Amino acid sequence: MRIALYDYGAGNLHSLGKALEGAGADVVVTADWSEALGMQALVLPGVGAFGAAARALPDDRSGLRQALADGLPCLGICLGMQLFFETSEESQGDGIGLVPGTVDLLDAPIVPQMGWNDVEVGNDPIFEGVDSLVAYYANSYVCVPDDSAEEIAWSEYDGRRFAAGVRRANTWGLQFHPEKSSGPGRRIVANFVTVAQELVR
Repeated sequence: MRIALYDYGAGNLHSLGKALEGAGADVVVTADWSEALGMQALVLPGVGAFGAAARALPDDRSGLRQALADGLPCLGICLGMQLFFETSEESQGDGIGLVPGTVDLLDAPIVPQMGWNDVEVGNDPIFEGVDSLVAYYANSYVCVPDDSAEEIAWSEYDGRRFAAGVRRANTWGLQFHPEKSSGPGRRIVANFVTVAQELVR
């Protein structure tokens, strides 16, 4: 299973790459979109600013957006999830525009949210075998999907409930960092690899 781990110059590549390799994936780190979209699956890592990451997207987002809409397996983590949306309050720049909604500043006295938080998971194969999840977060912004978007996980911070996971087609977005979330988080990464393998057979 060849998976492209996209390098837009700010992502947490090492630990995520190790988690994917531990799940049996052949990981190719690349900053070339032609190469990335030619792989069997794509992972967009977290950490970094929305504007800088958006500038690393293709000038014409339509090909990337269509590849994901057509079913290319993709996992976006933290900032990677936020890039699925059109814009962010954090900085200027256009995201992929795959998931309808906005990315808003976390409405709390203390931001960023740094550390562990409970995650309520929905019935989705990416959470297979994960009954209880406490995950690691490092975020100042949260995704606010439109009603038409499919939310698959939720967390609460300072009394505000927010989307911890979204899905469209074979694209999953997770606001937390599964690669830093102990055994259950690594199980989620492994589940993505397993589901992606099944999808490309």
